[in-house]
Amino acid sequence: MTGESRPARGGKAKRDVPADRRIFVLDTNVLMHDPTAIFRFEEHDVYIPMTVLEELDAGKKGLSESARNVRQVSRFLDELMQGATKAQIDRGLALPADAPINHGKRPPAGRLFFQTALLESALPESLPGQGADNAILANTLALQQKFRGGRVTLVSKDINLRIKAAIVGVHAEDYSSDRTIEDADLLASGAQRLPTDFWDRHGKDVESWQQQSRTFYRLGGPLVREWKPNQFVYEETSGFEAIVRRLERDTAELELTVDYRNERNGVWGVVARNREQNLGLNLLLDPQIDFVTILGPAGTGKTLLTLAAGLSQTLDHNRFSEIIMTRVTIPLGEDIGFLPGTEEEKMEPWMGALMDNLEVLTQSQSGGSWGRAATNDLLRHRIKIRSLNFMRGRTFLNRFIIIDEAQNLTPKQMKALVTRAGPGTKMVCLGNIAQIDSPYLTETTSGLTFVVNRFHGWPHAGHITMVRGERSRLADYASENL
Repeated sequence: MTGESRPARGGKAKRDVPADRRIFVLDTNVLMHDPTAIFRFEEHDVYIPMTVLEELDAGKKGLSESARNVRQVSRFLDELMQGATKAQIDRGLALPADAPINHGKRPPAGRLFFQTALLESALPESLPGQGADNAILANTLALQQKFRGGRVTLVSKDINLRIKAAIVGVHAEDYSSDRTIEDADLLASGAQRLPTDFWDRHGKDVESWQQQSRTFYRLGGPLVREWKPNQFVYEETSGFEAIVRRLERDTAELELTVDYRNERNGVWGVVARNREQNLGLNLLLDPQIDFVTILGPAGTGKTLLTLAAGLSQTLDHNRFSEIIMTRVTIPLGEDIGFLPGTEEEKMEPWMGALMDNLEVLTQSQSGGSWGRAATNDLLRHRIKIRSLNFMRGRTFLNRFIIIDEAQNLTPKQMKALVTRAGPGTKMVCLGNIAQIDSPYLTETTSGLTFVVNRFHGWPHAGHITMVRGERSRLADYASENL
C-alpha cells in the first residue's frame, strides 16, 4: 500500500499506517450503487481488489442504472490512470481534489490502490460461500494483517458479506456516504410550534400591515435565526398560523395562511380537515412556490389535496396547461407480467390512487351520472399519466407535475426528474419514507429525503409532513397498530 510497508510474515516487523488515516476496501456493490464512491472517503485511502474489477466488467452491459454506474466507474478509473506508470500505480494514485462529490463533503486527499499482487491471508480456502465474496474477504484480512491497528475496513452494502466479515475477524461497515442525513428523525417537518412565551420575547417591535387582503408581520428575536423561508409557524391555543416569507439578519417577515378548513375556501369541493392539510394546501396553491414535497403515512390526504389543487389551478384559473402524474412501478406483491397497450394504458393499473381520488373529487358534480361522466372525460384530457422511463430529455412547460410514491426514487433519478421542469411548471413530490418498496433504498438514502433536505431553505420550495390520517377509523387504527 505504501512504499515503506512490508508484509508481516517471516518474523519481519509490522509497519503502521498513520493513525489518522484509514484504508477502505470497496465491495463491488458500493461502486455499482454510487460510481463516485472512490472520491467519498476524504483524507483516507481506497483499495480495490482485482475481484471487484472483474465483477464490474461482468456488470457493465445493459441499460439498467447499475450498468450505467459501472460504466461511469470505469471512466473514472481510466481518467485516473491516464499517463500513470506501473510504479505509480503500485504506490497509489492520488485522488483529485476537484472530484465529483456531494455538497458539504470534503474533497478527497487520500490515494487509490489496486491489488497488484497476490496477498496471503489466514482465511480457510474451504470456507463455504461465493468465490468472489471469499476473495474480497481474503484480501481485506491480508491487509489487516499487513497494517496494524485495525485501520483496514471493508465497505459493503451486502449485509450477509458484512456478517461473514465479522465471523472471520474483518472489520466491515455499510456505505453511508450516500446518506442525505444521519437519521430520518432529523428531517425537517416544515412547521414549528411556537413556545407559549413567544410573543413576550418577540413581540416588542412587531410591525403589521395589509397588502392585497393578506396580513403580514415583521418581527425579530432569537427564534427567528432558526427559521427557513416558506417554513410554517403556529400556535396551538390561539390558532395563529403563518408562513415565513423573508428573513433578513435577525428579522423575519410572516404572512398569515389562508384557512382552507372553511367551506367558503374549499378547493374543488375539498376542505382541509387538520392543520397539516391546511398548510399543505397553502403550499400547493402558492404561485411563488415551484417545488413542494409532502410526506406522510397512508390516509393523510396527500394525493387528494394535490389533485384538488392541481385541478383548481389548471381548470379554474388556467395557470397550468395540464396535470402530469407519474410514479415508480414497483409491485407490492408478485409481478403480474407484461401489460399491453400504449404508455398511458400500461401506467393506468399503477395509478389506482389517481382514479380513486378523481372519483372523490367528481362525486359531488351536478347533473347526475351523465354530468359525472362528462367531467371525467374532461379530466382525462387534462390529466396525463406518464412513465418515468420516458422522462429523460423532456422539458415540461406550464405543467403541474405530481410524482407519487417518490420515496422509491434514488437521488439520481429524482435529480433527472426535477431538472425536467421548464418555465411556469410546478412540481409536487408525494411519499412516505417509512414505506419504501425498493430493496436498494432506506429512509436516509431515498431520493425523497434527498430533495426535502436539499431544497429546505430555498425561497421557492416548501415542505410539510402530515401526521394525522383522515381516511377512515379502520385505516387509522390499522396504521397505528399493525
